[in-house]
Amino acid sequence: MIDLFSDTQTRPTAGMREAMARAEVGDEQSGSDPTTNALCERVAAMLGMEDGVFMPSGTMCNLASILVQTRAGDEIICDDQSHMYNTEAAGAAAIGGVSVKPLPTRVGLYTLEQAEAAIRVPQRTAPRSALISIEQTTSFSGGTVWDLGVMRAIRDLAHSMGLKAHIDGARLLNAVAATGISAKDYAEGFDSAWIDLSKGLGCPVGAVLCGSKEFVIEAWRWKYRLGGAMRQSGVLAAAGIYALDHHIEQLAEDNANAHRIHEAVRKAPGLAFDETAGQSNILCFSVAGLGISAAEFAEACLKDGVRIRAIGREQIRVTANLDVDRAGSERAAEVILAKASAFAKRAETPHSSSVRLQAGSLAQ
Repeated sequence: MIDLFSDTQTRPTAGMREAMARAEVGDEQSGSDPTTNALCERVAAMLGMEDGVFMPSGTMCNLASILVQTRAGDEIICDDQSHMYNTEAAGAAAIGGVSVKPLPTRVGLYTLEQAEAAIRVPQRTAPRSALISIEQTTSFSGGTVWDLGVMRAIRDLAHSMGLKAHIDGARLLNAVAATGISAKDYAEGFDSAWIDLSKGLGCPVGAVLCGSKEFVIEAWRWKYRLGGAMRQSGVLAAAGIYALDHHIEQLAEDNANAHRIHEAVRKAPGLAFDETAGQSNILCFSVAGLGISAAEFAEACLKDGVRIRAIGREQIRVTANLDVDRAGSERAAEVILAKASAFAKRAETPHSSSVRLQAGSLAQ
């Protein structure tokens, strides 16, 4: 099986499992787990922030960031295709009483002008605009990489209007690999940011949320409340340290594999790509031109041993990852191309029912 469903599907490597088994541990909740502390210090330094907290998931990172930096009745701003808006079970609303203002985007990138227009003028009858989020790279909209200058302009706008600025950095390091811009440069001046360990880095679980020391104190409080506090979390943190030591360079290869797939299938009949496609390790395309659903296309590929993800009615997402090498990516491209060609050919052939109808009409 060539599994390109998501980079969350990776399995810990042998070296990572060994590092986890050898991890020095303590009690995370009392601050005495040395491996967890080392991981948090390392990621905080990577992002140029004062402190960090190890979280079970990126979803908890986003939620804790919202809960620390907003109050009930506030509003946060993000793109309409973001993970925060679409696939976090409305946690901000359910737990924080915070509403979300999604900005319409093509590939998950909104403009400075959109951000400015979305920030509400303070008034008693409206929610208070409190936080703006940028997802780097974008997820469901195709792994598009935000421009650093635009990110900073939105950050500065937010601060000038009294909002906090947050980075959902689930695949921030894929952006680093794609552009050569450091994670520290991307995160500079933002109030909160995090990186995921369980996606491109290949860990079984975890993420690290960073900010000021005061922010992390409050994020820890929410970690307790949400049931995310652990004990000997060093076993998991050790996987993160191993990944930072051994898997960073792999992210560039993942990006390259997604680009290879894009180059191989971008002219396939019936498939449509945005002009930004192929920037990182995620590749999205539409199968609307084939006259079938995304689920049908994904099922056809799965029958030939390639697992990809159907999103909605028309969209397919392919995610290169640690467990799929160049040969596997090339094989996946062959299958995608073959299926697109077959469906396109079928679409050009009259359906048997139409043929029977025409025959019946002629007989009459």
